[in-house]
Amino acid sequence: MKIAIQGIKGSFHHIVALQYFGEAVEMVECMSFTEIPVLLNKGSVDAAVMAIENSLAGSILPNYALIDEYNLAIEGEVHLPIHHNLMGLEGQTLNDIKEVWSHPMALLQCRNFFRNHPNIKLVEETDTAEVAQRIQQQQLKGIAAIASKKAAEIFNLNIIESEIQTRKQNYTRFFILKKRNGSLPNGGVRNKASLKFITHHQTGSLAEVLNVFAGFKMNLSKIQSLPIIDQPWNYAFFADVIFDDYEHYQKAMGHISEKTSSLKILGEYKQSKRKHDS
Repeated sequence: MKIAIQGIKGSFHHIVALQYFGEAVEMVECMSFTEIPVLLNKGSVDAAVMAIENSLAGSILPNYALIDEYNLAIEGEVHLPIHHNLMGLEGQTLNDIKEVWSHPMALLQCRNFFRNHPNIKLVEETDTAEVAQRIQQQQLKGIAAIASKKAAEIFNLNIIESEIQTRKQNYTRFFILKKRNGSLPNGGVRNKASLKFITHHQTGSLAEVLNVFAGFKMNLSKIQSLPIIDQPWNYAFFADVIFDDYEHYQKAMGHISEKTSSLKILGEYKQSKRKHDS
């Protein structure tokens, strides 16, 4: 199988792909999220891993838009504990570091650490692991990366400071994606769904939809609004629901379809358990 990931080997997307699919897959490295849907729909890859939200930094809204625009299907989810480590060449210490290059999300998740080191310049890059690779290849002194321990191992870098994220319990949620008519092996259990819906333009429309979820004893675990392109000040809602009874879920979708102007099921999949879940 070929799996598209954002970033290179050693990135958090790479770690998720290994956890979900195992070692016997080929990684296709992408330097931007926008490359991933194109590869999926062309059939160049079988599946993809895409970050969708972080417990500190929040939702990655452009990725919701990409999933919708390219009509991708969500096949699964993974909650990965994110441990950010500051790393550089062997022998470098924190006093030697003048600049830190990393992905904007990684910088955002470590902002408290850098508030205590205002002399360090922060530079946004496209991928955490790619910076680690570049530091080793070009022997960049005075430059550090924020990346995973796996990246430090792969590119033989010294971890200068470990666990520099603002909160120690830091998770990123990743979607496992396929093309709409694609096929992936799965465990068969489906107890969570991601939806996109647009309500009617009248008072109480959203409340009616939420009441359907409650009436069918479905847990609305997330709801996110996103502007509708070419319709200023109008919004679509992206929602995640967890259910015990698939038949009840299907009946609920029928009711919601009647109460919305548009309903799209982005994916039905098995709920991922986080470490602090029971």
